[in-house]
Amino acid sequence: MKLFKKTDILIIAAIIVSAMAIWYLYSNTVSGRPVRAEIYYWSDLVEAVELVPGQEMTFSIPQDEDVVFHVDKDGSIRFIQSDCPDKVCIRTGRIHLAGQSAACLPNGIVVKIVPTDGWKEGDPDIVIGSSGEQ
Repeated sequence: MKLFKKTDILIIAAIIVSAMAIWYLYSNTVSGRPVRAEIYYWSDLVEAVELVPGQEMTFSIPQDEDVVFHVDKDGSIRFIQSDCPDKVCIRTGRIHLAGQSAACLPNGIVVKIVPTDGWKEGDPDIVIGSSGEQ
């Protein structure tokens, strides 16, 4: 008794190749665009920060100074401090690709990465994961 048939292996290989092609195309088209981080407090836009490589800063928003953000030199942003009980926002890590987001739900804060020139028709609505480059 065989565990896999030859057609099963071909189908699995085709799915893997298709997924890799989609990931490659996305990472080379959308990820190269200049982006900014939009910070929302209870659905109201309160801050927009350009994510430019070489720029580094630490800040908080006036609405909740217990939540602290850090913009790294590589052009990514992350939560570094929060008074929420579970710290999921901090464990999210750095985000830098258009479509990525991080949230501190107990404090009502959401950070979205958006292209500086706006969304275009056909752009993805959300990004899950990244290419590993941070």
